[in-house]
Amino acid sequence: MKLAARTFVGLLLPAFGLACGCHSYHVDTTVENRTGAPVQLLEVDYPSASFGTDSLAPGADFHYRIQILGSGPLKVQYTESATHKVRQISGPQLFERQEGRLEVVLLPEGKAEFHPELNPKP
Repeated sequence: MKLAARTFVGLLLPAFGLACGCHSYHVDTTVENRTGAPVQLLEVDYPSASFGTDSLAPGADFHYRIQILGSGPLKVQYTESATHKVRQISGPQLFERQEGRLEVVLLPEGKAEFHPELNPKP
């Protein structure tokens, strides 16, 4: 009987761990190119990692799912196709364990709007 009880507990503990403590925090991120021109070498830096794409056409969106580890600002960098000018834009502070949605709208003249819908709020 002792062996059966240990086997039952051995099976129950991993299932309990999955149900209670394993939550993965993600932020669904969208970068929208509303500059009116293509952008190249788009890079989005966030605490502990980055993502990007070689090019993003005018009017196009780029979706990426991130997990924030640590805290720090979001930074966006891209190159304007026509002028080859590198644009660098700082965004909102991000914090570990935030989850939700984040929208980055690239605008003309190297400007951007950031629309975070993240929880928990700082």
